[in-house]
Amino acid sequence: MTMSSAHSQTLYSSSPESFDCKQGAIRAARLNVDGNYCITCGADKSIKLWNPYRQLLLKTYAGHGFEVLDARGSFDSSQIASGSADKTVMLWDVGSGKALRKLRGHMGKVNCVCFNEESTVVLSGSLDCTVKVWDLKSQKQEPVQTLDEAKDQVMSIVATNYEILTGSLDGRIRRYDLRAGKLHQDYIGKSVTSVCFTNDSQGILLGTMESAVMLMDKDNGEMLGEYVGHKSADYRCDAGLNAKDTHVLSGSEDGQVYCWDLITGQIVQKLDHGLGETVITCVAHHPKDGSFISTAKNKLFIWKAVDT
Repeated sequence: MTMSSAHSQTLYSSSPESFDCKQGAIRAARLNVDGNYCITCGADKSIKLWNPYRQLLLKTYAGHGFEVLDARGSFDSSQIASGSADKTVMLWDVGSGKALRKLRGHMGKVNCVCFNEESTVVLSGSLDCTVKVWDLKSQKQEPVQTLDEAKDQVMSIVATNYEILTGSLDGRIRRYDLRAGKLHQDYIGKSVTSVCFTNDSQGILLGTMESAVMLMDKDNGEMLGEYVGHKSADYRCDAGLNAKDTHVLSGSEDGQVYCWDLITGQIVQKLDHGLGETVITCVAHHPKDGSFISTAKNKLFIWKAVDT
């Protein structure tokens, strides 16, 4: 792809579907493992499960004392884990809507949560600079492990069965290799607000508070690409990849989602939410097809791929 052709691409329709989630400000939105459903977290302390493509509310989960900052579905879609400003992690039964566990141990708000691939463990990152590991097979209420290497709050976390990846405002990403028992740290020099593995598991994409998204080689920490042009200075704006690892997406504080070509770093498309200068905090790409979701204020947006 030439740089000139990158500018002329239209990947997504500029006319998204959108609806009001009726949760106040949406703090996070996550698609489930097959992309058919999504979870939204609200400033009104609730978690909601949707079929977003039909704008259908399936279930509401209530029990946190303050706003919910993150939630993730398990890999079999039977459970949801959530983290809140009330310093707790909660585990929910998807079908019944009931709270299964309320896990206390963090000393500050819980910014991020995730399951491992087997959904036997929940991990949570917090304002208290720690990651806590909760064994769901055990009946114990305390974490089985606390990772306390971060020097500032942990903002983002993802896990496979043998790796844990975290991003922190201390300017570092940390990758815990559970098989080798090793910690790999890369100093980015910018406050890291989101991390994810590329779909081929060879790279790490991270969003920062210095208006830059970066692609790193997982094994040697080399920077493979940098994506700029958006604004992300005061809020956490998620960055992610499309299903084929060809394009990078990020929210921005100017009311748009930016889309870059992975190889050239050129901005391919800017998607305006029609709400003026507002923060687009969450972007989640469908794991298989060309669509993605984003959030702005109280609304969820569904962006469809343009068939080319």
